[in-house]
Amino acid sequence: MTQTTPERKRKPWYRQLYVQVLVAIVIGVVLGALAPDLGKAMQPIGTTFIAAMKVLIGPIVFLTVIGGIAGVADLKKVGLTGLKALTYFQVGTIVALGFGLVAINVVRLGDGVNANPAALHPTGSAQQYIQTGETQHWWEFFTNLVPDSFFSAFTDGDILQIIFLAVLFGIAIKAIGPLGDPLVTGVKRFTAVVFKVLSFVMKTAPIGAFGAMAYAVGAFGLSTLTSLGSLILLFYVTSIAFVVIVLGGLLGAYVRLNIFQLFRYLREEFFLVLGTSTAEPALPGLMRKLTFLGADRATVGLVVPTGYSFNLDGAAIYLSLATLYIAQATNTALTIPQQLGLLAVMLLTSKGAAGVAGGGFIALTATLSTIGTVPAAGIMLVFGIDKFMSECRALVNFYGNAVATLVIAKWDRNLDYARAREVLSDPGSAERSLGWTDDPAAGPPPAPSTAGSDEPPRVPAEAANAAGTGR
Repeated sequence: MTQTTPERKRKPWYRQLYVQVLVAIVIGVVLGALAPDLGKAMQPIGTTFIAAMKVLIGPIVFLTVIGGIAGVADLKKVGLTGLKALTYFQVGTIVALGFGLVAINVVRLGDGVNANPAALHPTGSAQQYIQTGETQHWWEFFTNLVPDSFFSAFTDGDILQIIFLAVLFGIAIKAIGPLGDPLVTGVKRFTAVVFKVLSFVMKTAPIGAFGAMAYAVGAFGLSTLTSLGSLILLFYVTSIAFVVIVLGGLLGAYVRLNIFQLFRYLREEFFLVLGTSTAEPALPGLMRKLTFLGADRATVGLVVPTGYSFNLDGAAIYLSLATLYIAQATNTALTIPQQLGLLAVMLLTSKGAAGVAGGGFIALTATLSTIGTVPAAGIMLVFGIDKFMSECRALVNFYGNAVATLVIAKWDRNLDYARAREVLSDPGSAERSLGWTDDPAAGPPPAPSTAGSDEPPRVPAEAANAAGTGR
C-alpha cells in the first residue's frame, strides 16, 4: 500500500521565490537605468550573494558525488554513466557550435562593419582576458585536473578538481566494504546540513538578484543594447531555437518528456540564473529537482556537476557566433573548410577554459590565437555587450545540463517515467502530494520509486521531516 504525506497548503504567489526574484530583477533594471551611479554601487550586494553560493557549491558537489558513487551496487555502472555523459557532452557541444556557425553565416551581421584591428586597443579586464587566452592551451584542462592540495580545490572553487577528488573518495569508500558504511551515513547527514545552510542563503536570492542586475544596467547602460542590438538579438534567437528545437526535440523524442513543462518546473532556477547571470547558484536546486523528478540520485550527482564544466551549450553558441562575427567585421574571409577546422579548435579551447574566471572571453581569445587568421584584439567589438549575453549563455547551459541528465538517466534505464510525468504535469500538486518541502533548497528530496515503475513512489515520513519546511 502506498504511503503518502499530508497535503501542504501552497503559499501565496507573492511569497514564492521566483516571484520575489523577478520583482527584484525589475527593480534592479529600473534603478540601474534611472540612477546609474547608485546602480553600480549595488555591485557588492550581487557579488556577495554569488560568493555565498559558491562557498556551498563545492561541498554540495563533493558530498553528492561521494554519496552517489558509494551508494551504487556496481562501480562499473558509475564508469559507464560517466563515459556516456562525456560522449553526450562532446556531441552536444559540436551541435551547439554548428548551430551558431549556421546562424551567423545565414545572417551576416559583421559585413559592412569594416573594423580596423590595429585601431582596437584592449584595456582593463579585456586586456587581461586576451593575455590569459593567448597563453591558454587545451591540454591544460588535464594538467589542472589535479589540485595543488585537498583544500585548494574548494578555496579556488574549481568544480572539476572537486569532482576528481570526490570520485576518488567515493571509489575508496566503496572499495573498503562494510568499513565505509559509517562514512556513507555521515556523508548523507552532512549533506542534509549543507542543504539546510543553503536554504538560509537562498532566502536572500531576491536581494542578490537585485544587486547584480542594478550593477549590470548601471555600469553598462541600456544604450549598449542598441549599439549591437542585432548581434544580441541573433544570439538570443539562436539560443532559444537551440533549446526548443534541439534540446526539446531530443527530450521529447528520446525521453518522452515535454521541454515546456520542464521550463515551468524549473522556473525558480530560471529567474535565479537570469538575475545573477551565472548558472552556478542554480546547481544545487537543479540537482535536487531532477532527483525528485525521478532521475537516479547517483546519475544526477555525477552528470550535473560534470556538465557544468563539460556541457556548455550556451557558451558554445556564443563562441561560434562571436568568432565569425569578428571575422566578418574585420573582413577576414573564412572558407567552409576553415570554419569546420575552426569548429574543431573551439571544441578544444572551450574545454581548456572550463572553470576559469572570464572563461567565455578566454576561450574566444584562445580560439582566435590558435587559428591565427582572425585578430584576437577583435574581441573588443563584442566586449561591451558581453554582460547582456551572459544571462542567455548561463540559461542555455543550465537547460542543456538538465536535459543531458534526463537523457543519461533514460540511457541508463534509471528514470522513473511515472514520477516524471506526474511531477511535470502539475508540479505544485505533485510536490505537495509526494512529500516535496516548500523550500527548493531545503535538502535532498524523497527518493523516487523504482525506475520505470507505474506505481507512485513511496515516501518515508522521516525523509519529509528531515528536509524541513518553508519556501
